[in-house]
Amino acid sequence: MSDLSGKGCDILVPFNERIPLKDIEKNLIRKKNRKNLWSKFIKAIKDYKLVEEGDRIAVAVSGGKDSLVMSKMFQELQRHGQVNFELEFIAMDPGYHESIRELLIDNCKYLDIPIHLFDSRIFEIADEIAKDYPCYMCARMRRGALYSKARELGCNKLALGHHYDDVIETTMLNLLCSGNFKTMLPKLNSTNFEEIQIIRPLFYVREEHISRFIQNSGIWPLNCACMVAAKKVGNKRYEIKELIKTLSESFVNVEKSIFKAAENVNVDSVLGWQLEGEKHSFLEKFETKDDE
Repeated sequence: MSDLSGKGCDILVPFNERIPLKDIEKNLIRKKNRKNLWSKFIKAIKDYKLVEEGDRIAVAVSGGKDSLVMSKMFQELQRHGQVNFELEFIAMDPGYHESIRELLIDNCKYLDIPIHLFDSRIFEIADEIAKDYPCYMCARMRRGALYSKARELGCNKLALGHHYDDVIETTMLNLLCSGNFKTMLPKLNSTNFEEIQIIRPLFYVREEHISRFIQNSGIWPLNCACMVAAKKVGNKRYEIKELIKTLSESFVNVEKSIFKAAENVNVDSVLGWQLEGEKHSFLEKFETKDDE
Protein backbone atom coordinates (compact mmCIF):
# COMPACT_ATOMS: atom_id res chain seq x y z
CA MET A 1 0.00 0.00 0.00
CA SER A 2 1.43 3.36 -1.01
CA ASP A 3 1.79 6.37 1.27
CA LEU A 4 -0.97 8.87 0.43
CA SER A 5 1.05 11.84 1.59
CA GLY A 6 4.29 10.89 -0.14
CA LYS A 7 6.24 11.82 2.99
CA GLY A 8 7.65 10.07 6.01
CA CYS A 9 8.49 6.43 6.60
CA ASP A 10 5.55 5.15 8.66
CA ILE A 11 4.46 1.56 8.19
CA LEU A 12 0.98 2.05 6.80
CA VAL A 13 -1.94 -0.31 7.36
CA PRO A 14 -3.48 -1.80 4.18
CA PHE A 15 -7.05 -0.68 3.53
CA ASN A 16 -9.72 -2.92 5.11
CA GLU A 17 -7.28 -4.20 7.76
CA ARG A 18 -8.97 -1.87 10.19
CA ILE A 19 -7.54 -1.33 13.63
CA PRO A 20 -9.90 -1.51 16.65
CA LEU A 21 -12.24 1.44 17.10
CA LYS A 22 -10.90 2.26 20.59
CA ASP A 23 -7.40 2.63 19.10
CA ILE A 24 -8.66 4.83 16.28
CA GLU A 25 -10.30 7.13 18.84
CA LYS A 26 -7.24 7.23 21.08
CA ASN A 27 -4.90 7.88 18.16
CA LEU A 28 -6.85 11.00 17.20
CA ILE A 29 -5.67 12.86 20.28
CA ARG A 30 -2.27 11.22 20.83
CA LYS A 31 1.27 12.13 19.83
CA LYS A 32 1.67 13.58 16.34
CA ASN A 33 -2.02 13.23 15.52
CA ARG A 34 -2.65 15.51 18.46
CA LYS A 35 -0.39 18.11 16.86
CA ASN A 36 -1.55 17.72 13.26
CA LEU A 37 -5.24 16.93 13.73
CA TRP A 38 -6.70 17.40 17.19
CA SER A 39 -4.85 20.59 18.18
CA LYS A 40 -5.64 22.28 14.86
CA PHE A 41 -9.28 21.22 15.13
CA ILE A 42 -9.50 22.75 18.61
CA LYS A 43 -7.62 25.89 17.54
CA ALA A 44 -10.07 26.59 14.71
CA ILE A 45 -13.03 26.06 17.04
CA LYS A 46 -11.58 28.51 19.58
CA ASP A 47 -10.25 31.09 17.10
CA TYR A 48 -13.52 31.37 15.21
CA LYS A 49 -15.99 30.43 17.98
CA LEU A 50 -17.38 27.55 15.94
CA VAL A 51 -18.91 25.59 18.83
CA GLU A 52 -20.87 27.34 21.55
CA GLU A 53 -22.91 26.39 24.58
CA GLY A 54 -26.25 24.87 23.62
CA ASP A 55 -25.44 24.33 19.94
CA ARG A 56 -27.12 21.51 18.06
CA ILE A 57 -24.71 20.71 15.26
CA ALA A 58 -25.48 18.71 12.13
CA VAL A 59 -22.24 17.07 10.99
CA ALA A 60 -22.30 16.38 7.25
CA VAL A 61 -20.94 12.87 6.63
CA SER A 62 -20.16 12.24 2.96
CA GLY A 63 -18.21 9.10 3.79
CA GLY A 64 -14.98 10.66 2.53
CA LYS A 65 -11.82 10.85 4.63
CA ASP A 66 -12.42 14.46 5.73
CA SER A 67 -15.94 13.99 7.05
CA LEU A 68 -15.04 10.73 8.84
CA VAL A 69 -12.14 12.36 10.70
CA MET A 70 -14.25 15.43 11.49
CA SER A 71 -17.05 13.24 12.87
CA LYS A 72 -14.73 11.34 15.21
CA MET A 73 -13.12 14.55 16.47
CA PHE A 74 -16.56 16.00 17.19
CA GLN A 75 -17.38 12.91 19.23
CA GLU A 76 -14.14 13.29 21.19
CA LEU A 77 -14.86 16.98 21.76
CA GLN A 78 -18.33 16.15 23.05
CA ARG A 79 -16.87 13.56 25.44
CA HIS A 80 -13.95 15.60 26.75
CA GLY A 81 -14.77 19.24 26.00
CA GLN A 82 -16.05 21.87 28.42
CA VAL A 83 -18.90 23.12 26.23
CA ASN A 84 -22.27 21.37 26.21
CA PHE A 85 -23.62 20.79 22.71
CA GLU A 86 -25.55 18.17 20.74
CA LEU A 87 -24.60 16.32 17.57
CA GLU A 88 -26.57 14.90 14.67
CA PHE A 89 -24.69 13.10 11.90
CA ILE A 90 -26.38 13.44 8.52
CA ALA A 91 -25.44 11.49 5.39
CA MET A 92 -27.05 11.84 2.00
CA ASP A 93 -27.15 9.27 -0.77
CA PRO A 94 -27.27 11.42 -3.95
CA GLY A 95 -27.47 8.35 -6.18
CA TYR A 96 -24.55 6.13 -5.22
CA HIS A 97 -23.98 2.69 -6.65
CA GLU A 98 -25.28 0.15 -4.15
CA SER A 99 -21.75 -0.99 -3.25
CA ILE A 100 -20.73 2.61 -2.46
CA ARG A 101 -23.79 3.07 -0.25
CA GLU A 102 -22.92 -0.14 1.60
CA LEU A 103 -19.33 1.07 2.12
CA LEU A 104 -20.60 4.35 3.59
CA ILE A 105 -22.92 2.51 5.99
CA ASP A 106 -20.28 -0.05 6.94
CA ASN A 107 -17.59 2.56 7.68
CA CYS A 108 -19.93 4.64 9.82
CA LYS A 109 -21.14 1.58 11.69
CA TYR A 110 -17.56 0.46 12.37
CA LEU A 111 -16.56 3.96 13.52
CA ASP A 112 -19.68 4.23 15.71
CA ILE A 113 -20.97 7.28 13.82
CA PRO A 114 -24.80 7.13 14.11
CA ILE A 115 -25.83 8.64 10.77
CA HIS A 116 -29.23 9.79 9.57
CA LEU A 117 -29.02 8.48 5.99
CA PHE A 118 -31.46 9.97 3.50
CA ASP A 119 -31.89 9.63 -0.26
CA SER A 120 -31.94 12.14 -3.09
CA ARG A 121 -31.62 12.08 -6.90
CA ILE A 122 -28.99 14.80 -7.06
CA PHE A 123 -26.53 12.99 -9.35
CA GLU A 124 -29.29 12.32 -11.85
CA ILE A 125 -30.81 15.80 -11.68
CA ALA A 126 -27.44 17.60 -11.89
CA ASP A 127 -26.59 15.60 -15.01
CA GLU A 128 -29.91 16.52 -16.59
CA ILE A 129 -29.75 20.28 -16.00
CA ALA A 130 -25.99 20.86 -16.24
CA LYS A 131 -24.74 18.04 -18.40
CA ASP A 132 -21.36 19.48 -19.40
CA TYR A 133 -20.34 20.78 -15.96
CA PRO A 134 -22.48 19.00 -13.34
CA CYS A 135 -20.11 19.36 -10.37
CA TYR A 136 -21.01 22.96 -9.46
CA MET A 137 -24.74 22.27 -9.66
CA CYS A 138 -24.31 19.04 -7.71
CA ALA A 139 -22.45 20.86 -4.91
CA ARG A 140 -25.17 23.51 -4.63
CA MET A 141 -27.95 20.95 -4.55
CA ARG A 142 -26.12 18.85 -1.96
CA ARG A 143 -25.73 21.90 0.25
CA GLY A 144 -29.43 22.69 0.02
CA ALA A 145 -30.38 19.11 0.88
CA LEU A 146 -28.05 19.13 3.90
CA TYR A 147 -29.50 22.45 5.10
CA SER A 148 -33.01 21.03 4.87
CA LYS A 149 -32.09 17.90 6.83
CA ALA A 150 -30.25 19.97 9.46
CA ARG A 151 -33.34 22.16 9.90
CA GLU A 152 -35.58 19.09 10.10
CA LEU A 153 -33.43 17.80 12.99
CA GLY A 154 -33.57 21.14 14.81
CA CYS A 155 -29.91 22.05 14.29
CA ASN A 156 -28.57 25.60 14.31
CA LYS A 157 -25.21 24.76 12.72
CA LEU A 158 -24.05 22.60 9.81
CA ALA A 159 -20.44 21.36 9.98
CA LEU A 160 -18.67 20.74 6.67
CA GLY A 161 -15.37 18.92 6.21
CA HIS A 162 -13.43 21.52 4.21
CA HIS A 163 -9.78 21.63 5.26
CA TYR A 164 -6.78 23.99 4.95
CA ASP A 165 -5.96 22.82 1.41
CA ASP A 166 -9.55 23.42 0.30
CA VAL A 167 -9.23 26.98 1.60
CA ILE A 168 -6.08 27.86 -0.34
CA GLU A 169 -7.27 26.05 -3.47
CA THR A 170 -10.52 28.04 -3.38
CA THR A 171 -8.55 31.29 -3.00
CA MET A 172 -6.39 30.47 -6.04
CA LEU A 173 -9.35 29.21 -8.05
CA ASN A 174 -11.17 32.51 -7.58
CA LEU A 175 -8.07 34.54 -8.33
CA LEU A 176 -7.07 32.71 -11.52
CA CYS A 177 -10.45 31.69 -12.91
CA SER A 178 -13.00 34.21 -11.62
CA GLY A 179 -10.96 37.41 -11.40
CA ASN A 180 -11.76 38.09 -7.75
CA PHE A 181 -10.06 37.68 -4.38
CA LYS A 182 -12.41 35.57 -2.32
CA THR A 183 -11.69 32.72 0.03
CA MET A 184 -13.56 30.06 1.99
CA LEU A 185 -14.65 31.28 5.44
CA PRO A 186 -14.53 29.25 8.69
CA LYS A 187 -18.15 30.14 9.38
CA LEU A 188 -20.95 31.99 7.64
CA ASN A 189 -24.69 32.43 7.84
CA SER A 190 -26.87 30.67 5.33
CA THR A 191 -28.61 32.89 2.81
CA ASN A 192 -31.69 30.72 2.33
CA PHE A 193 -31.79 29.07 5.77
CA GLU A 194 -31.37 32.04 8.11
CA GLU A 195 -31.50 29.97 11.28
CA ILE A 196 -28.51 27.81 10.25
CA GLN A 197 -24.81 28.70 10.24
CA ILE A 198 -22.11 26.81 8.34
CA ILE A 199 -18.95 25.96 10.27
CA ARG A 200 -15.67 24.45 9.02
CA PRO A 201 -13.74 22.97 11.99
CA LEU A 202 -10.99 21.46 9.78
CA PHE A 203 -10.01 24.96 8.64
CA TYR A 204 -6.41 24.60 9.91
CA VAL A 205 -5.97 20.86 9.17
CA ARG A 206 -3.79 19.80 6.23
CA GLU A 207 -5.18 17.19 3.85
CA GLU A 208 -2.05 15.03 4.00
CA HIS A 209 -2.50 14.50 7.74
CA ILE A 210 -6.13 13.47 7.29
CA SER A 211 -5.12 11.03 4.55
CA ARG A 212 -2.34 9.53 6.65
CA PHE A 213 -4.59 9.06 9.70
CA ILE A 214 -7.33 7.37 7.69
CA GLN A 215 -4.90 5.05 5.94
CA ASN A 216 -3.15 4.12 9.18
CA SER A 217 -6.58 3.30 10.61
CA GLY A 218 -7.24 0.86 7.79
CA ILE A 219 -10.43 2.63 6.73
CA TRP A 220 -11.35 2.73 3.04
CA PRO A 221 -13.21 6.04 2.60
CA LEU A 222 -15.42 7.15 -0.28
CA ASN A 223 -14.01 9.47 -2.91
CA CYS A 224 -16.44 11.56 -4.97
CA ALA A 225 -18.25 8.32 -6.01
CA CYS A 226 -20.16 10.28 -8.65
CA MET A 227 -21.41 8.19 -11.56
CA VAL A 228 -21.71 11.35 -13.70
CA ALA A 229 -18.44 13.22 -13.13
CA ALA A 230 -16.49 9.97 -13.49
CA LYS A 231 -17.25 10.19 -17.21
CA LYS A 232 -16.12 13.82 -17.56
CA VAL A 233 -12.75 15.48 -17.90
CA GLY A 234 -11.10 16.48 -14.59
CA ASN A 235 -12.18 19.85 -13.19
CA LYS A 236 -10.19 23.02 -12.50
CA ARG A 237 -9.83 22.36 -8.77
CA TYR A 238 -7.52 19.42 -9.47
CA GLU A 239 -5.45 21.60 -11.77
CA ILE A 240 -5.15 24.24 -9.05
CA LYS A 241 -4.08 21.57 -6.55
CA GLU A 242 -1.27 20.52 -8.90
CA LEU A 243 -0.30 24.15 -9.53
CA ILE A 244 0.11 24.83 -5.81
CA LYS A 245 2.18 21.69 -5.46
CA THR A 246 4.44 22.88 -8.29
CA LEU A 247 4.75 26.37 -6.77
CA SER A 248 5.79 24.89 -3.44
CA GLU A 249 8.91 23.52 -5.10
CA SER A 250 10.10 27.04 -5.91
CA PHE A 251 8.55 29.17 -3.16
CA VAL A 252 9.07 28.39 0.53
CA ASN A 253 5.82 28.09 2.52
CA VAL A 254 3.73 29.11 -0.48
CA GLU A 255 0.63 27.38 0.98
CA LYS A 256 0.95 29.39 4.18
CA SER A 257 1.41 32.61 2.19
CA ILE A 258 -1.76 31.99 0.18
CA PHE A 259 -3.70 31.29 3.37
CA LYS A 260 -2.31 34.36 5.16
CA ALA A 261 -3.05 36.61 2.17
CA ALA A 262 -6.76 36.32 2.95
CA GLU A 263 -6.08 37.52 6.52
CA ASN A 264 -3.91 40.44 5.44
CA VAL A 265 -5.86 42.24 2.72
CA ASN A 266 -4.76 45.89 2.58
CA VAL A 267 -7.81 47.78 1.36
CA ASP A 268 -5.65 50.89 0.87
CA SER A 269 -3.78 49.07 -1.88
CA VAL A 270 -6.52 47.43 -3.95
CA LEU A 271 -8.43 48.80 -6.92
CA GLY A 272 -11.81 47.80 -5.61
CA TRP A 273 -13.69 45.74 -3.06
CA GLN A 274 -17.19 44.59 -2.28
CA LEU A 275 -18.86 45.08 1.10
CA GLU A 276 -22.32 43.70 1.91
CA GLY A 277 -23.08 43.34 -1.78
CA GLU A 278 -22.06 46.89 -2.68
CA LYS A 279 -19.02 47.53 -4.88
CA HIS A 280 -16.46 50.19 -4.00
CA SER A 281 -13.52 51.75 -5.84
CA PHE A 282 -10.24 53.19 -4.59
CA LEU A 283 -11.33 56.42 -6.31
CA GLU A 284 -13.89 56.98 -3.56
CA LYS A 285 -11.08 58.02 -1.21
CA PHE A 286 -9.95 60.75 -3.60
CA GLU A 287 -13.50 61.97 -4.13
CA THR A 288 -14.05 62.13 -0.37
CA LYS A 289 -10.95 64.30 0.03
CA ASP A 290 -12.09 66.62 -2.76
CA ASP A 291 -15.47 67.09 -1.05
CA GLU A 292 -13.72 68.15 2.12
